[in-house]
Amino acid sequence: MALNSSLSAADHIQKLIHDYPVVIFSKSNCPYCHKAKKILSKYTLDNKYYVLELNQLSNTDEYQTELQKLTNDRTVPRIFIDGKCIGDEEDLENLEKTGDLKKQLEAIKDL
Repeated sequence: MALNSSLSAADHIQKLIHDYPVVIFSKSNCPYCHKAKKILSKYTLDNKYYVLELNQLSNTDEYQTELQKLTNDRTVPRIFIDGKCIGDEEDLENLEKTGDLKKQLEAIKDL
């Protein structure tokens, strides 16, 4: 998905969360983001998964400010599943350990 420059950062974030069941707001040089993407790569998500690399945008800070308003945290990764922020890579890892991640991802496959 190409960034639509007519959308504000807040609107773009909302559009991604609405359009994709799994979204990661990431930075390509972040080891925690790499870890989160590696965990999710174990699952077949096809076109239900989107990663937005914030450090490749000219307005990274604006996106992080909007994510902070939405999730009370501006750090990356910020991971959304089915429209809800589940947190960061540690939260994702904990969901995987308990088996809840697999259940959540299986539930969205039917979307």
